[in-house]
Amino acid sequence: MVSPPADFESAASTDSATPAMSYWEKRPIISESPQSDNYSDVSPMSLTINDFDYTLPAHLIAQTPLAERNASRLLGVGRTLVDRHFADLPEFIRPDDLLVFNDTRVLHARLFGVKESGGAVEVLLERALGPHEALAQVRASRSPGAGTILRLADAFDVTVQGRVGEFFHLRFPPDENLVDLVERHGKMPLPPYIQREAVEADENRYQTVYARAPGSVAAPTAGLHFDEKMLEALAGRGTKQAWLTLHVGAGTFQPVRVHDLAEHRMHRERYVIPPATVDAIAATRKKGGRVIAVGTTSLRAIEAAACHGELVAGEGETELFILPGFRFRVVDNLITNFHLPRSTLLMLVSAFAGMETIRRAYAHAIGRSYRFFSYGDAMFLSRDNGKDCDAV
Repeated sequence: MVSPPADFESAASTDSATPAMSYWEKRPIISESPQSDNYSDVSPMSLTINDFDYTLPAHLIAQTPLAERNASRLLGVGRTLVDRHFADLPEFIRPDDLLVFNDTRVLHARLFGVKESGGAVEVLLERALGPHEALAQVRASRSPGAGTILRLADAFDVTVQGRVGEFFHLRFPPDENLVDLVERHGKMPLPPYIQREAVEADENRYQTVYARAPGSVAAPTAGLHFDEKMLEALAGRGTKQAWLTLHVGAGTFQPVRVHDLAEHRMHRERYVIPPATVDAIAATRKKGGRVIAVGTTSLRAIEAAACHGELVAGEGETELFILPGFRFRVVDNLITNFHLPRSTLLMLVSAFAGMETIRRAYAHAIGRSYRFFSYGDAMFLSRDNGKDCDAV
């Protein structure tokens, strides 16, 4: 049993013979005083990385998508656990509910090239800083310094401007938008735990069917389960749909490197929430419907835009780090995949559904051989307020 690699710069992983359930059952129940208006019941200051560890058999890490998008399994998670398939999702949704999707599109953000010295380099974009500059991870035998020119895809040059934390600041050619360049010359950036090169099928299956706004280097994977037929069927039942954009950065795969989570600093991601989405959420609330975020990226954007009280439309960047005890203001339910151990996304779903609930759900999923991570199976989570997952 292994914990899968979560770092672009290192494929190292840790081995453990401790089964997931026996380890997680021993974790303490944490109850401290709140630290801010956004936290209650649990103090994020008291949590450590060990509270979010588990052991996963390597064969449960999905390496390829299933033949059909909605053929994956779906675990309904509330006071009880319900084993279904994603095609059964409409049974969990009510006519007055609102599904909120992230319409970001994955860029061909993985590029190969050489330094002026001839040494090989691999570049994975983190996020664009403008039409001609970006932050990126760079893998090379020796770290390139400021002023180094990298020839990428034998097609264009970028100049290293310096370092910004763990990322490199790169300047792209001024005569073409960097998005157009990487789309033409780059490769699909599959996650590091998928132990193969991207193939033609990934061009379609590692994008959602509703992807519109280019800018991500990782897919909002909960949305990968939806096909056009399901979207039409949900709309036909009266369920409303709304859209936002959050561009997922390569930092989503970075491991948490500190023991004390109070010391962790979240990566920044840019989001856009249209006025129509804010209006749709308000209308759903008025009718008594539920706001259902499709994926952690949708949830993070919504809760970041509402963190000061009222949900506000517009553009912004968020470093919101959601830990157990966080007070969710908008989202009622969450559709999400299974997440890596010791990751900020596992912390987020533990905050949303409850730590013990998530431990129980993950142990259940491992015991029943659910598929994990980007091309894996999904969960339908209820916010930690004592309600069931509401399958009918």
